[in-house]
Amino acid sequence: MLRSRYLKSRLLGVLLAVGAAIGVGLPAAPQAAAASLTQVTNFGTNPTNLQMYVYVPNNVKANPSILLALHGCQGSGPYMYSSTDFGSLADQYGFIVIYPSSNPGGSCWDVSSDQALKRGGGSDPVGLMSMITYTEQHFGGNSNAVYVTGESSGGMMTNVMLADYPDVFKAGAAFMGVPYHCFYTGTVRGWNGPCAGGQVSMTAQQWGDLVRNVGDPGYNGPRPRVQLWHGTADTILNYNNLGEETKQWTNVLGVSQAPSSTDTPVTNWNRARYNNSSGSTQVETYSVAGAGHQLPIQGTQMAAYAVRFMGLGG
Repeated sequence: MLRSRYLKSRLLGVLLAVGAAIGVGLPAAPQAAAASLTQVTNFGTNPTNLQMYVYVPNNVKANPSILLALHGCQGSGPYMYSSTDFGSLADQYGFIVIYPSSNPGGSCWDVSSDQALKRGGGSDPVGLMSMITYTEQHFGGNSNAVYVTGESSGGMMTNVMLADYPDVFKAGAAFMGVPYHCFYTGTVRGWNGPCAGGQVSMTAQQWGDLVRNVGDPGYNGPRPRVQLWHGTADTILNYNNLGEETKQWTNVLGVSQAPSSTDTPVTNWNRARYNNSSGSTQVETYSVAGAGHQLPIQGTQMAAYAVRFMGLGG
């Protein structure tokens, strides 16, 4: 009996010590279950059999904004969720994130075929649009607040979606991408070595004409604002592509190729802003000194800067 009382006393002491160490009393207050990534099937027209995953935070706002977040080659929707900060930012601001997976698993997105590079042409962009429509219809997503971001191949697809569906997206943030149509091969998921190597250069007018004449021909409405990121030491998709993307989107959005302002908001982040005549930033670029093919880096403010630029951050 004495030994039993002694053991109970020791156990209580340990529990109290643990409780003190983590700054809570005993008994601990129950915590709400965290939201989780959920797979959705049968979400609509899906010519390339993409997979859809959606993250709806516990504190999702009424009529929430939607962010389409696109992985790179060898990635997946769940990997994009776990390796970036967009999910935690959704928790903070109450928006929904769609995390698609390409097919076959781990493949790059189709940013090279004739089908992908035009509105409603087929291939991956059509399946991605079905995910957005499903989220609007089944999760109450706001069709007037849809945004897109992506890394590497997902950065390329960000530019494709902005060109193909300018009326759908309010803004986008492309990390380590290339200009729209730069990766064209005429084949599905083709690899364009000259574009990847930064060897494709055009005038701003030529790049802009590709968006206007190929992506969604005849569209004359407002265009989504664009944020672009690239590391200067990227050996997979050459840093020169940032300059070509900048030429393209400044031309499409009708702003000067000379930046309205430049600064360094974070050490080694060289930011340039391209404003319209009203002073509203239409294109924003980040040249990250010394960074390789690794953006956005988890645990930094990169994703947060993207979310704020697009308009998701409050």
